[in-house]
Amino acid sequence: MIRIFVTGGTFDKEYNELTGALAFKDTHLPEMLRLGRCRVDVSVRTLMMIDSLEMTAADRALIVEQCRQAAESRLLITHGTDTMVETASALAAALHPASGKTIVLTGAMIPYAFGSSDGLFNLGSALSFVQALPPGVYIAMNGRYFEWNRVRKNKETGVFESS
Repeated sequence: MIRIFVTGGTFDKEYNELTGALAFKDTHLPEMLRLGRCRVDVSVRTLMMIDSLEMTAADRALIVEQCRQAAESRLLITHGTDTMVETASALAAALHPASGKTIVLTGAMIPYAFGSSDGLFNLGSALSFVQALPPGVYIAMNGRYFEWNRVRKNKETGVFESS
C-alpha cells in the first residue's frame, strides 16, 4: 500500500470564474488516479489545501509527523513546487533512512483542472518512483527523480533540475 498525502499546491488549484483567481476546493487525486487507470493500492489523505508559498513551519511539522506515523513505508506527497525542496529537506532532517521509508514529493506547474497540466504525468511518475527507489526522500517532476539535496526549481524554465 502507498500512502498519498495531499497538501495542495498548483496540483489542486481551480480557476474561480467569478473572481478570476486560483483557489482550492477538493483534491483532484481520486479523479486523477481513476483517469490514469491506476492499479496500485493507495490510501489518500488530505493534510491541507494551501499554496506552498503560504506553508509555515507548523505545516511542515505536520507533514513530517504524518510521514513518521504512517504505517506504510512508501509515501507520496503532492505539494506546491515553490517550496517543495524546503519540505523535502525538513523530511530528510527528521526521518533517518533507517526508518525504511521512501518518500517522494511531486507537484504540477499547471493546475490539473486546466487540462494541459503536467500533474497527471508527474503523479504517474511519482507512483512508479516511490515503488522502485530505496528508502530516502526524493522529488519527482517531469519524468525524473532527484535526491532531496540535489535538486532545485529553475524558475526561469519552470522545470526541476539537478543542483
